[in-house]
Amino acid sequence: MFPQIRPQDIADILIMTFLLYQLYSWFKNSKALQVVLGLLFLGVIYFVTKSFGLFMTSWILQELGTVLLVLLIVVFQTEIRQALYRLSLLRNLFEHQESVVRLDLLEFSATAFSLGSQRIGALVVFQREELLDDLILHGVPMDSLVSGSLVTSIFMPGSPLHDGAVLVKDGRVALASCHLPLSVSADVPQHLGTRHRAALGLSERSDAAIVVVSEERGEVSLSLQGNLEVMSSQAQLHERLTSLLQPLSREEQRVGVFKRLFSNFWPKVAIFCVVVVSWLLITYRQGEILTVTAPVTFHNLPDNLTLTRSFPDEVDLQLKSFSNLVASPKNLDIVVDLDLSKAKEGNNNIPISKDLIRLPPGVVVVNLDRSLVRVTVEKKQPKPPTRKR
Repeated sequence: MFPQIRPQDIADILIMTFLLYQLYSWFKNSKALQVVLGLLFLGVIYFVTKSFGLFMTSWILQELGTVLLVLLIVVFQTEIRQALYRLSLLRNLFEHQESVVRLDLLEFSATAFSLGSQRIGALVVFQREELLDDLILHGVPMDSLVSGSLVTSIFMPGSPLHDGAVLVKDGRVALASCHLPLSVSADVPQHLGTRHRAALGLSERSDAAIVVVSEERGEVSLSLQGNLEVMSSQAQLHERLTSLLQPLSREEQRVGVFKRLFSNFWPKVAIFCVVVVSWLLITYRQGEILTVTAPVTFHNLPDNLTLTRSFPDEVDLQLKSFSNLVASPKNLDIVVDLDLSKAKEGNNNIPISKDLIRLPPGVVVVNLDRSLVRVTVEKKQPKPPTRKR
Protein backbone atom coordinates (compact mmCIF):
# COMPACT_ATOMS: atom_id res chain seq x y z
CA MET A 1 0.00 0.00 0.00
CA PHE A 2 1.49 3.28 -1.10
CA PRO A 3 1.47 6.22 1.30
CA GLN A 4 -0.91 9.09 0.72
CA ILE A 5 0.87 11.82 -1.24
CA ARG A 6 0.38 15.40 -0.05
CA PRO A 7 1.34 18.61 -1.91
CA GLN A 8 4.15 19.01 0.65
CA ASP A 9 5.53 15.61 -0.38
CA ILE A 10 5.65 16.62 -4.07
CA ALA A 11 7.48 19.82 -3.16
CA ASP A 12 9.82 17.79 -0.93
CA ILE A 13 10.71 15.42 -3.78
CA LEU A 14 11.22 18.20 -6.33
CA ILE A 15 13.43 20.26 -4.01
CA MET A 16 15.64 17.28 -3.14
CA THR A 17 15.89 16.32 -6.83
CA PHE A 18 17.02 19.84 -7.71
CA LEU A 19 19.59 19.97 -4.91
CA LEU A 20 21.04 16.53 -5.65
CA TYR A 21 21.29 17.27 -9.37
CA GLN A 22 23.08 20.55 -8.64
CA LEU A 23 25.56 18.72 -6.41
CA TYR A 24 26.07 16.10 -9.11
CA SER A 25 26.63 18.78 -11.78
CA TRP A 26 29.14 20.67 -9.66
CA PHE A 27 31.17 17.70 -8.44
CA LYS A 28 30.89 15.17 -11.28
CA ASN A 29 34.39 15.94 -12.61
CA SER A 30 36.11 16.35 -9.26
CA LYS A 31 37.47 14.10 -6.54
CA ALA A 32 34.70 15.29 -4.22
CA LEU A 33 32.08 13.22 -6.09
CA GLN A 34 34.13 10.05 -5.68
CA VAL A 35 34.48 10.71 -1.95
CA VAL A 36 30.74 11.39 -1.59
CA LEU A 37 29.93 8.15 -3.43
CA GLY A 38 32.28 6.30 -1.09
CA LEU A 39 30.53 7.79 1.94
CA LEU A 40 27.14 6.85 0.52
CA PHE A 41 28.36 3.28 0.05
CA LEU A 42 29.51 3.18 3.68
CA GLY A 43 26.10 4.55 4.70
CA VAL A 44 24.32 1.74 2.85
CA ILE A 45 26.56 -0.84 4.55
CA TYR A 46 25.82 0.80 7.93
CA PHE A 47 22.03 0.55 7.53
CA VAL A 48 22.28 -3.04 6.26
CA THR A 49 24.48 -4.16 9.16
CA LYS A 50 22.28 -2.34 11.67
CA SER A 51 19.10 -3.96 10.33
CA PHE A 52 20.71 -7.43 10.55
CA GLY A 53 21.90 -6.85 14.10
CA LEU A 54 25.65 -6.66 13.37
CA PHE A 55 26.26 -4.35 16.30
CA MET A 56 30.06 -4.16 16.20
CA THR A 57 30.25 -3.36 12.47
CA SER A 58 27.40 -0.82 12.61
CA TRP A 59 28.94 0.87 15.69
CA ILE A 60 32.36 1.16 14.02
CA LEU A 61 30.83 2.55 10.82
CA GLN A 62 28.77 5.05 12.82
CA GLU A 63 31.85 6.36 14.66
CA LEU A 64 33.90 6.31 11.46
CA GLY A 65 31.22 8.28 9.61
CA THR A 66 31.51 11.17 12.09
CA VAL A 67 35.28 11.37 11.62
CA LEU A 68 35.01 11.12 7.82
CA LEU A 69 32.42 13.90 7.74
CA VAL A 70 34.81 16.25 9.56
CA LEU A 71 37.67 15.28 7.23
CA LEU A 72 35.41 15.83 4.22
CA ILE A 73 34.67 19.38 5.35
CA VAL A 74 38.36 20.14 5.95
CA VAL A 75 39.70 18.64 2.72
CA PHE A 76 37.00 19.97 0.39
CA GLN A 77 36.35 23.30 2.07
CA THR A 78 36.98 25.20 -1.17
CA GLU A 79 34.48 23.09 -3.13
CA ILE A 80 31.93 23.34 -0.32
CA ARG A 81 32.33 27.12 -0.17
CA GLN A 82 31.86 27.33 -3.93
CA ALA A 83 28.75 25.13 -3.78
CA LEU A 84 27.22 27.26 -1.01
CA TYR A 85 27.93 30.35 -3.08
CA ARG A 86 26.13 28.80 -6.03
CA LEU A 87 23.14 28.02 -3.83
CA SER A 88 22.90 31.61 -2.64
CA LEU A 89 19.97 32.99 -4.63
CA LEU A 90 20.32 36.42 -2.98
CA ARG A 91 23.99 36.97 -3.78
CA ASN A 92 23.17 39.40 -6.59
CA LEU A 93 21.33 41.64 -4.13
CA PHE A 94 24.33 42.07 -1.85
CA GLU A 95 27.23 42.06 -4.29
CA HIS A 96 28.37 45.30 -5.78
CA GLN A 97 26.96 45.61 -9.25
CA GLU A 98 29.60 47.19 -11.45
CA SER A 99 28.92 48.76 -14.79
CA VAL A 100 29.03 46.25 -17.62
CA VAL A 101 31.88 46.85 -20.03
CA ARG A 102 31.36 45.56 -23.53
CA LEU A 103 34.18 43.28 -24.68
CA ASP A 104 35.49 43.46 -28.19
CA LEU A 105 35.25 39.70 -28.62
CA LEU A 106 35.85 39.92 -32.36
CA GLU A 107 39.26 41.51 -31.79
CA PHE A 108 40.06 39.03 -29.03
CA SER A 109 39.15 36.05 -31.24
CA ALA A 110 41.42 37.37 -33.99
CA THR A 111 44.22 37.83 -31.45
CA ALA A 112 43.84 34.28 -30.14
CA PHE A 113 44.17 32.76 -33.63
CA SER A 114 47.04 35.13 -34.40
CA LEU A 115 48.90 33.83 -31.34
CA GLY A 116 48.13 30.27 -32.43
CA SER A 117 49.56 30.87 -35.90
CA GLN A 118 52.77 32.16 -34.28
CA ARG A 119 52.90 29.15 -31.89
CA ILE A 120 52.63 31.42 -28.85
CA GLY A 121 50.81 29.82 -25.92
CA ALA A 122 48.11 31.73 -24.08
CA LEU A 123 45.56 31.14 -21.32
CA VAL A 124 42.72 33.63 -20.77
CA VAL A 125 40.00 33.19 -18.13
CA PHE A 126 36.64 34.96 -18.48
CA GLN A 127 34.83 35.18 -15.14
CA ARG A 128 31.07 34.82 -15.46
CA GLU A 129 28.58 34.62 -12.57
CA GLU A 130 30.69 32.72 -10.03
CA LEU A 131 33.55 34.33 -8.16
CA LEU A 132 37.01 32.87 -8.75
CA ASP A 133 38.90 34.42 -5.82
CA ASP A 134 39.29 31.11 -3.98
CA LEU A 135 40.39 29.19 -7.09
CA ILE A 136 42.96 31.53 -8.65
CA LEU A 137 46.31 31.91 -6.87
CA HIS A 138 48.88 34.69 -7.02
CA GLY A 139 48.71 36.91 -10.07
CA VAL A 140 49.80 40.46 -10.78
CA PRO A 141 46.96 42.98 -10.32
CA MET A 142 45.98 44.93 -13.42
CA ASP A 143 43.11 47.16 -14.43
CA SER A 144 43.08 47.53 -18.18
CA LEU A 145 40.72 47.23 -21.09
CA VAL A 146 40.91 43.99 -23.04
CA SER A 147 42.71 44.66 -26.29
CA GLY A 148 44.55 42.55 -28.80
CA SER A 149 47.82 44.39 -28.31
CA LEU A 150 47.68 43.97 -24.51
CA VAL A 151 46.97 40.23 -24.71
CA THR A 152 49.73 39.76 -27.27
CA SER A 153 52.27 41.69 -25.19
CA ILE A 154 51.43 39.69 -22.06
CA PHE A 155 51.93 36.26 -23.67
CA MET A 156 54.88 37.21 -25.86
CA PRO A 157 57.87 34.98 -25.02
CA GLY A 158 60.25 36.86 -22.75
CA SER A 159 57.49 38.90 -21.13
CA PRO A 160 57.61 38.70 -17.30
CA LEU A 161 53.85 37.93 -17.25
CA HIS A 162 53.63 35.32 -19.99
CA ASP A 163 53.89 32.32 -17.65
CA GLY A 164 50.37 31.93 -16.28
CA ALA A 165 46.79 32.91 -17.02
CA VAL A 166 45.06 36.24 -17.56
CA LEU A 167 41.82 36.89 -15.68
CA VAL A 168 39.18 39.01 -17.41
CA LYS A 169 36.63 40.26 -14.89
CA ASP A 170 33.80 42.72 -15.53
CA GLY A 171 35.10 43.34 -19.02
CA ARG A 172 38.62 44.31 -17.90
CA VAL A 173 41.93 42.54 -17.36
CA ALA A 174 42.07 42.11 -13.57
CA LEU A 175 45.07 39.80 -13.08
CA ALA A 176 47.95 38.42 -15.09
CA SER A 177 50.36 35.52 -14.49
CA CYS A 178 47.74 33.64 -12.42
CA HIS A 179 47.99 30.03 -11.28
CA LEU A 180 44.95 27.83 -11.85
CA PRO A 181 44.03 24.47 -10.25
CA LEU A 182 45.03 21.53 -12.45
CA SER A 183 42.57 18.86 -13.48
CA VAL A 184 43.07 15.47 -11.84
CA SER A 185 40.76 13.63 -14.21
CA ALA A 186 42.20 10.47 -15.75
CA ASP A 187 40.29 11.17 -18.98
CA VAL A 188 42.51 14.09 -19.99
CA PRO A 189 44.54 13.06 -23.08
CA GLN A 190 48.27 12.63 -22.52
CA HIS A 191 49.25 15.05 -25.29
CA LEU A 192 47.65 17.99 -23.47
CA GLY A 193 50.04 20.11 -21.46
CA THR A 194 49.82 22.13 -18.27
CA ARG A 195 47.84 24.99 -19.85
CA HIS A 196 45.05 22.68 -20.95
CA ARG A 197 45.00 20.84 -17.61
CA ALA A 198 44.75 24.19 -15.82
CA ALA A 199 41.88 25.29 -18.07
CA LEU A 200 40.02 22.02 -17.46
CA GLY A 201 40.72 22.18 -13.72
CA LEU A 202 39.17 25.64 -13.36
CA SER A 203 36.21 24.86 -15.61
CA GLU A 204 35.48 21.72 -13.55
CA ARG A 205 35.16 23.86 -10.42
CA SER A 206 33.39 26.95 -11.77
CA ASP A 207 31.31 28.32 -14.62
CA ALA A 208 34.23 30.29 -16.08
CA ALA A 209 35.00 30.22 -19.81
CA ILE A 210 38.70 29.65 -20.52
CA VAL A 211 40.41 30.15 -23.88
CA VAL A 212 43.60 28.12 -24.42
CA VAL A 213 46.12 28.62 -27.21
CA SER A 214 48.44 25.64 -27.72
CA GLU A 215 52.12 26.49 -28.11
CA GLU A 216 52.96 23.17 -29.81
CA ARG A 217 50.01 22.70 -32.18
CA GLY A 218 48.74 26.27 -32.54
CA GLU A 219 45.18 25.15 -31.70
CA VAL A 220 42.69 27.47 -30.03
CA SER A 221 40.37 25.71 -27.59
CA LEU A 222 37.53 26.71 -25.28
CA SER A 223 37.16 24.99 -21.91
CA LEU A 224 33.73 25.04 -20.27
CA GLN A 225 32.20 22.86 -17.55
CA GLY A 226 35.08 20.38 -17.61
CA ASN A 227 35.03 19.96 -21.40
CA LEU A 228 37.55 21.12 -23.98
CA GLU A 229 36.35 22.15 -27.43
CA VAL A 230 38.76 22.95 -30.27
CA MET A 231 37.71 26.08 -32.18
CA SER A 232 37.94 25.72 -35.96
CA SER A 233 37.81 29.43 -36.81
CA GLN A 234 37.72 32.95 -35.43
CA ALA A 235 34.02 33.15 -36.19
CA GLN A 236 33.26 30.04 -34.11
CA LEU A 237 35.24 31.34 -31.13
CA HIS A 238 33.55 34.73 -31.40
CA GLU A 239 30.11 33.13 -31.56
CA ARG A 240 30.74 30.88 -28.55
CA LEU A 241 32.18 33.68 -26.40
CA THR A 242 29.36 36.02 -27.36
CA SER A 243 26.73 33.47 -26.30
CA LEU A 244 28.53 32.93 -22.99
CA LEU A 245 29.53 36.46 -22.02
CA GLN A 246 26.96 38.80 -23.55
CA PRO A 247 23.49 39.22 -21.96
CA LEU A 248 20.71 37.30 -23.68
CA SER A 249 17.43 38.64 -24.97
CA ARG A 250 14.15 37.53 -23.42
CA GLU A 251 13.39 35.08 -26.23
CA GLU A 252 16.85 33.53 -25.94
CA GLN A 253 16.42 33.23 -22.17
CA ARG A 254 13.15 31.34 -22.65
CA VAL A 255 14.80 28.91 -25.05
CA GLY A 256 17.69 28.57 -22.62
CA VAL A 257 15.36 27.65 -19.75
CA PHE A 258 13.66 25.00 -21.90
CA LYS A 259 17.02 23.53 -22.95
CA ARG A 260 18.32 23.51 -19.38
CA LEU A 261 15.19 21.74 -18.20
CA PHE A 262 15.58 18.84 -20.64
CA SER A 263 19.38 18.76 -20.96
CA ASN A 264 21.12 15.78 -19.30
CA PHE A 265 17.72 14.13 -19.25
CA TRP A 266 18.72 10.66 -18.10
CA PRO A 267 20.90 11.78 -15.14
CA LYS A 268 17.98 13.92 -13.99
CA VAL A 269 15.58 10.98 -14.32
CA ALA A 270 17.96 8.72 -12.38
CA ILE A 271 18.33 11.24 -9.55
CA PHE A 272 14.54 11.74 -9.48
CA CYS A 273 14.02 7.97 -9.15
CA VAL A 274 16.58 7.78 -6.33
CA VAL A 275 14.80 10.58 -4.48
CA VAL A 276 11.38 8.93 -4.94
CA VAL A 277 12.67 5.57 -3.66
CA SER A 278 14.31 7.31 -0.68
CA TRP A 279 11.06 9.14 0.05
CA LEU A 280 9.12 5.88 -0.02
CA LEU A 281 11.59 4.26 2.37
CA ILE A 282 11.43 7.23 4.71
CA THR A 283 7.64 7.50 4.69
CA TYR A 284 6.83 3.78 4.87
CA ARG A 285 5.35 4.37 8.33
CA GLN A 286 2.81 6.81 6.94
CA GLY A 287 -0.70 5.82 7.92
CA GLU A 288 0.33 4.25 11.23
CA ILE A 289 -2.12 5.44 13.91
CA LEU A 290 -1.12 5.32 17.58
CA THR A 291 -3.16 6.14 20.68
CA VAL A 292 -1.41 8.44 23.17
CA THR A 293 -2.69 9.67 26.54
CA ALA A 294 -2.02 13.38 27.06
CA PRO A 295 -2.53 15.31 30.32
CA VAL A 296 -4.85 18.33 30.37
CA THR A 297 -3.42 21.66 31.51
CA PHE A 298 -4.88 25.16 31.73
CA HIS A 299 -3.78 28.76 31.25
CA ASN A 300 -5.16 32.34 31.28
CA LEU A 301 -7.47 31.77 34.26
CA PRO A 302 -8.78 35.17 35.49
CA ASP A 303 -7.07 36.45 38.63
CA ASN A 304 -10.29 36.63 40.62
CA LEU A 305 -11.12 32.95 40.01
CA THR A 306 -9.60 29.73 41.24
CA LEU A 307 -9.81 26.25 39.68
CA THR A 308 -11.40 23.74 42.04
CA ARG A 309 -12.12 20.73 39.85
CA SER A 310 -11.68 19.48 36.27
CA PHE A 311 -12.73 16.31 34.50
CA PRO A 312 -11.12 14.44 32.86
CA ASP A 313 -7.47 14.99 33.74
CA GLU A 314 -6.25 13.13 30.66
CA VAL A 315 -7.39 12.77 27.05
CA ASP A 316 -6.69 9.91 24.66
CA LEU A 317 -5.45 11.10 21.26
CA GLN A 318 -5.15 9.12 18.06
CA LEU A 319 -2.08 10.41 16.22
CA LYS A 320 -0.91 9.74 12.70
CA SER A 321 2.78 9.93 11.68
CA PHE A 322 3.72 10.86 8.11
CA SER A 323 7.42 10.01 8.12
CA ASN A 324 9.92 7.61 9.60
CA LEU A 325 12.18 10.61 10.31
CA VAL A 326 9.69 11.93 12.87
CA ALA A 327 9.97 10.61 16.39
CA SER A 328 7.31 8.11 17.39
CA PRO A 329 4.26 9.79 18.99
CA LYS A 330 4.82 7.56 22.04
CA ASN A 331 8.11 9.39 22.69
CA LEU A 332 6.65 12.89 22.36
CA ASP A 333 5.75 15.06 25.35
CA ILE A 334 2.21 15.97 24.26
CA VAL A 335 -0.03 18.19 26.38
CA VAL A 336 -3.61 19.41 25.83
CA ASP A 337 -3.41 23.04 27.01
CA LEU A 338 -6.81 24.76 27.35
CA ASP A 339 -7.57 28.48 27.56
CA LEU A 340 -9.68 29.53 30.58
CA SER A 341 -9.79 33.26 29.83
CA LYS A 342 -13.58 33.07 29.18
CA ALA A 343 -14.37 30.83 32.15
CA LYS A 344 -17.12 32.00 34.54
CA GLU A 345 -17.94 31.13 38.12
CA GLY A 346 -19.46 27.67 38.40
CA ASN A 347 -19.34 24.83 35.89
CA ASN A 348 -17.84 25.41 32.45
CA ASN A 349 -17.60 23.14 29.42
CA ILE A 350 -14.31 23.94 27.65
CA PRO A 351 -14.18 22.58 24.08
CA ILE A 352 -11.10 20.68 22.87
CA SER A 353 -10.00 21.25 19.29
CA LYS A 354 -7.14 19.74 17.34
CA ASP A 355 -5.60 23.19 16.91
CA LEU A 356 -4.91 23.44 20.64
CA ILE A 357 -2.55 20.45 20.61
CA ARG A 358 1.01 21.33 19.69
CA LEU A 359 2.65 18.62 17.60
CA PRO A 360 5.88 18.48 15.59
CA PRO A 361 5.66 18.63 11.77
CA GLY A 362 4.74 15.26 10.31
CA VAL A 363 2.33 14.27 13.13
CA VAL A 364 -1.40 15.10 13.08
CA VAL A 365 -4.37 14.38 15.34
CA VAL A 366 -6.80 11.94 13.77
CA ASN A 367 -9.35 11.63 16.57
CA LEU A 368 -10.08 12.65 20.17
CA ASP A 369 -11.94 10.51 22.69
CA ARG A 370 -13.50 13.65 24.19
CA SER A 371 -14.54 17.00 22.79
CA LEU A 372 -15.21 18.78 26.12
CA VAL A 373 -13.53 19.17 29.50
CA ARG A 374 -15.73 20.06 32.47
CA VAL A 375 -14.15 22.71 34.66
CA THR A 376 -15.43 24.12 37.97
CA VAL A 377 -14.13 27.49 39.12
CA GLU A 378 -14.96 29.63 42.13
CA LYS A 379 -14.29 33.18 43.19
CA LYS A 380 -11.28 33.72 45.34
CA GLN A 381 -12.07 34.55 48.96
CA PRO A 382 -10.65 37.91 50.00
CA LYS A 383 -7.86 37.69 52.51
CA PRO A 384 -8.82 38.86 56.03
CA PRO A 385 -7.23 42.18 56.95
CA THR A 386 -4.21 41.93 59.21
CA ARG A 387 -4.53 43.55 62.62
CA LYS A 388 -2.04 46.19 63.63
CA ARG A 389 -0.48 45.82 67.00
